[in-house]
Amino acid sequence: MTRNAVTVTRGVPRLSPVERVVRGRAARGHTPRSSHAELALPPHRLDPVDVIEKQSASRVPELVPIRYGRMSESPFRFYRGAAGIMAGDLATTPTSGLRAQLCGDAHMLNFRLLGSPERNLLFDINDFDETLPGPWEWDVKRLATSLVIAGRENGYSDRERSAIVRATVRSYREAMHRFAGMNHLDVWYARADADTLQALAAGDLHKRGRKRLAKTLAKARSRDSLQAFEKLTELVDGERRITSTPPLVIPIRELLADREGAQLEQQLGGLLERYRSTLQSDRQHLLEQFTVVEMARKVVGVGSVGTRCWIILLRGRDAGDPLFLQAKEADESVLAPFAGAGVHATQGERVVAGQRLMQAASDIFLGWERVTGIDGRQRDFYVRQLRDWKGIVEPALMVPEGMGLFGELCGSTLARAHARSGDRIAIAAYLGRSDVFDRALTTFAESYADRNERDHQALLDAVKSGRVSAEDA
Repeated sequence: MTRNAVTVTRGVPRLSPVERVVRGRAARGHTPRSSHAELALPPHRLDPVDVIEKQSASRVPELVPIRYGRMSESPFRFYRGAAGIMAGDLATTPTSGLRAQLCGDAHMLNFRLLGSPERNLLFDINDFDETLPGPWEWDVKRLATSLVIAGRENGYSDRERSAIVRATVRSYREAMHRFAGMNHLDVWYARADADTLQALAAGDLHKRGRKRLAKTLAKARSRDSLQAFEKLTELVDGERRITSTPPLVIPIRELLADREGAQLEQQLGGLLERYRSTLQSDRQHLLEQFTVVEMARKVVGVGSVGTRCWIILLRGRDAGDPLFLQAKEADESVLAPFAGAGVHATQGERVVAGQRLMQAASDIFLGWERVTGIDGRQRDFYVRQLRDWKGIVEPALMVPEGMGLFGELCGSTLARAHARSGDRIAIAAYLGRSDVFDRALTTFAESYADRNERDHQALLDAVKSGRVSAEDA
């Protein structure tokens, strides 16, 4: 091969690092970094309640009021369920033309502690229901805006919120520059583990913050299948069964009549059997050693409320060796109308492929399957452990300095996730070394937080008028 030859992968020319730098800097010509401050929504913008109702149309009808109830609680809770609304709005904003695999819902609470297969505690992105390739800026804007909304609810000043967002975006930008200079394998192996978090805390958090982090790390390690087993089951006639707590958790034995319930259990059993083929062979062998005990419907999250979600209790060598799996419905990504539909045959595979691509390490039981329900409709699902060393932050307990540090960690984590799939060299070149992009996103995040508050009020008005029904749960 000659020195000037261009290699090609899957029909796409592979550019040299120098050419990728040129590509990134050239993108500033058509989309200046300062332009990302803009939020000029079109006059024909869809009614936010219409967007939510359209999503709800395919969901379990009796659960939809719970979704509206949770989204009504606060602007931040509304934002968590409004990824579809923001996707349409982001599609009207400037983009650099550089793409990466997106989380699609990168708000701050979708960054948390997770267990790796090697039993290390990692900090990473958690939710991939909306994952799809798209403009990398969309994830960064959703993260930045979530921090502003959380900061407002905590009573932070304009100056404090601005500092948090600028620190977060700076962290993303600087991390992308680090990844741009790294080899492919080094990027792939990069991760933030518990030791990294504690080292950061030692230098940037006060004693109270360090103690809270240590407590969070310890708590995360206890949140596993055994803890879920203790919390979600009870002793019935000498055997552990899933506890019924309607409407949030309802065992199939109570949800449907005998014949329909048996049919649903058979279908979910078939889903579990077929989904195993999407796992690595060693993990298939591990799963085969477990026996299904019981299944139940579970309400999860805020934006996900109303989607079909089943929890499956399995037993290993004895009653003290439980495994809880979650089979969650995967619908089309809210990004699809604006970023393209993707290449995967099913929505479950889309979610799993995106998660495996973006996460430093994924759940050993993560897989997917398509199933025909008792209503005759085909639906896609992805499966994972219900709990595996999960730890989540509580924004209401954060002081501004703590949220700033958390934002920095989220920013660098998101950069690592984007660097695995996007052109990290071009993105880094586009961002540059100055804080132009950081300042632009500070302006954008405040503007969109205003928009989110108005959309939240629109939902409250819809509830008050009786247009939609909301329930607490």
